[in-house]
Amino acid sequence: MFTPVRIAQAASVFLVLAGCASQPHTTLSDTAPAQPAQPQTSGALSLTAPPEPPSVQAGQSFANGGPLLQPGGTLSPELEAFARGVARTRGVPLAHVEKLLQSVSYNATAVRLMKPSKRRIRRSWTVYRKRFIEPVRIEAGQRFWSENKAFLDATSQQYGVPPSIIVAIIGVETIYGRITGNFRVLDALATLGFRYPDASRPERSQMFRDQLADLIQLDYEGKVDAMQATGSYAGAMGLPQFMPGSLMRFAADGDGDGHIDVLNSTRDAIASVARFLRVHGWVPGLPVFAPATLPRDPAGLVDGGLQPTLSWATLQSHGAVISPHAGNTAWTAYKLGVVDLVDESRNQAEYRLGTPNFFAITQYNHSYFYATSVADLARILADNMGYGWP
Repeated sequence: MFTPVRIAQAASVFLVLAGCASQPHTTLSDTAPAQPAQPQTSGALSLTAPPEPPSVQAGQSFANGGPLLQPGGTLSPELEAFARGVARTRGVPLAHVEKLLQSVSYNATAVRLMKPSKRRIRRSWTVYRKRFIEPVRIEAGQRFWSENKAFLDATSQQYGVPPSIIVAIIGVETIYGRITGNFRVLDALATLGFRYPDASRPERSQMFRDQLADLIQLDYEGKVDAMQATGSYAGAMGLPQFMPGSLMRFAADGDGDGHIDVLNSTRDAIASVARFLRVHGWVPGLPVFAPATLPRDPAGLVDGGLQPTLSWATLQSHGAVISPHAGNTAWTAYKLGVVDLVDESRNQAEYRLGTPNFFAITQYNHSYFYATSVADLARILADNMGYGWP
């Protein structure tokens, strides 16, 4: 199941996003009428997310640009073009958009933290894992689980996602609300949308502009106070660090009060994580990693993608075998993927066989390291809490 070997070929590229639960927009038209996206407003099981709102193809980013506002507080030309694009595509009155944007401030810290390193940092699964599989998160996770056990059990029953996975994600993201970020989200998104520090990545600045449009729409609908909302330097909010687009489309009202608040409502945060995973392909009853022994050199089976592509028959033809005492083998009916966990400093890699549930976690954060850390923390927590591990 876990196979450490020497690196035999170039490792896969991890698409690591600064903000988690982040879904970049792909719609390219900014002329379509607005499609109001309603977040889940009750704890009822709903596996159909609202359609993704249209991308706002207006405004542009300048990597070395100046302030976001002109002298006197008026919008810069690129922000004014964006404001009109938001009003046109999202059905938000232009005056409301402009009022929010006229309050933004350039955040140099967000730019510094997002700026790419001038030197290539060698990836190390060993180092990454130690950041999250550590006593503070384990102890806090057990306490969080105990305090919310009844609701976690009910949510797990409802969505089919184990409590251990839900608890582990919130632990990896914010240590159960201890570190949710103190950046004003409006400023962070505007800064990264219009002053993104890497001019070679225009798709990234576009993603942040679309998330800014999502935030403005949520504010207009009365679901988020954009003037007050705080989060990470990339705009992720609350215990589960949801970007505005994910809050709009995947969040759930766990406490049933008719309002979703992933910062102050633990139940909303728990239900939102569960719903996000289920909507993104979580299969109830499957493990995260399949109990199987991989071929001696599985590197050639790695494609580094975020969707599983290999059948069990294909893996068997390369020498994979089900581990003794594997128990439930329902996972053999699903597409699978070989996960490479690279430690470049040691010239080694560990390989595991991911099921659709592993790849559901990668939709939360596009990194094999991240998803594996969540799974490993979840397993430790489940063992410590006396829960079975699938």
